[in-house]
Amino acid sequence: MRSNQVLFRTLTLSLLMAGTIAHATTVTGTVTNKTTGKPAAGDPIVLVDVQAGMGEVAHATTDAKGHYSLVEPGSSPYLVRVTHQGAGYFIAAPQGAAPADITVYDVAAKVQGVFIEADVLEIETETSQLKVTERFFVHNTSNPPTTQWSSKSFEVVLPEEAIVDGVGGQRPNGLPTSIKMEPDGPKGHYAFNFPIQPDDGEKDTLFQLAYHLPYSSAKFAFHAQVSLPAQNFAVLLPKSMTFTAASGEDFKTVPEDPNIQTFVLKNAAPGKQVEFTVAGTGSIPREQQGTPGAQTQGAAMGGPDAAQGAPDASAPNGARPGGGIGNPIDTPDPLTKYKWWILGGLGLLLAAAAAFLLRKPAGETGTAQPSAPGTAPYAGAAASSFASLAVKQSQLLNALKEEMFALESEKIHNTIDPEEYARVKAALEIVLKRALNRK
Repeated sequence: MRSNQVLFRTLTLSLLMAGTIAHATTVTGTVTNKTTGKPAAGDPIVLVDVQAGMGEVAHATTDAKGHYSLVEPGSSPYLVRVTHQGAGYFIAAPQGAAPADITVYDVAAKVQGVFIEADVLEIETETSQLKVTERFFVHNTSNPPTTQWSSKSFEVVLPEEAIVDGVGGQRPNGLPTSIKMEPDGPKGHYAFNFPIQPDDGEKDTLFQLAYHLPYSSAKFAFHAQVSLPAQNFAVLLPKSMTFTAASGEDFKTVPEDPNIQTFVLKNAAPGKQVEFTVAGTGSIPREQQGTPGAQTQGAAMGGPDAAQGAPDASAPNGARPGGGIGNPIDTPDPLTKYKWWILGGLGLLLAAAAAFLLRKPAGETGTAQPSAPGTAPYAGAAASSFASLAVKQSQLLNALKEEMFALESEKIHNTIDPEEYARVKAALEIVLKRALNRK
């Protein structure tokens, strides 16, 4: 009898071990330092289990050739994270035998080639308050490519009266996520401890701020500043409000939407005040803002082709999103790229993206339709680039995995308070589980 029990336990243990071995998969890849063009040797690698509280389940170190190998203990979705010079870079662990290659960059506190493509302020009123949503589209074109990261990676100056309601950021790849900024010197001055990675093709780094101001007199004078050279400084207002530029400020009117006023200043210099006054009351009609896929980007405003009223398709920024503020009047929408962030409220960005990408019934395919009013910019942009539901779900799943890791990274670096961490993590886990259930 005793021998039978021993045999049974042995067989059970063998089966469990066999099952574990059957599920174990080896993830291999190469880490390349794109700043030097050489393998990244000696960098720590971690396998992160997305569904187990972002727990670290395997560790390795890159060898002299940048190679690494990790064993997945199960079939959960995993992230592979590499830390280079204190900065974390990560990808979703690929399925099958595909290599998990990762690109990293050297890190510096200040990097040449970092600039603001556009600082966009959307201004409206609510009761006796002036509501402002400000978005910065920041490029890193450093050569060799280097990540700008420090406790003051990016600095902003808000009106002294501003009460901040929310802050978001987005790396060149990934969904927008809540981040934190710290007071930095005089009142209204803030700094971000958020990496500005080199551009990934046309993808840059985005920052979004939501704040409100007292507005009992129905008039407010702005004395804005940018911390980096800004190619475009744009102000959007409802038609019912008035805009008055200070003497010497060369704002141009861009009639890009019949229901929204748009004023653009080219080449704002860092540290120099940009002064203007807004008055009156009104709300931005969001149902009128940007229809994805309906238009393409025009030439940069102010160039020779702008005067002719024709987009310059041969110019570096012509005919593609993110090329700058476009041509006025009968030319394509000048704020196509920026509207993806303008459309969504900060607190709804993640939920809207997930809802859009998952709302079709299983098995339904076809081209993406324009996003509904109020949906997130990333949702609309992503939907227009995917041809099938399966691809959309895969893209969403990978983005959610990345955001789970980004959230944990923010917690480790103390850039998010515990209450917000718990709230955002719970929302991410719910959306991730829905995505996994539909795959």
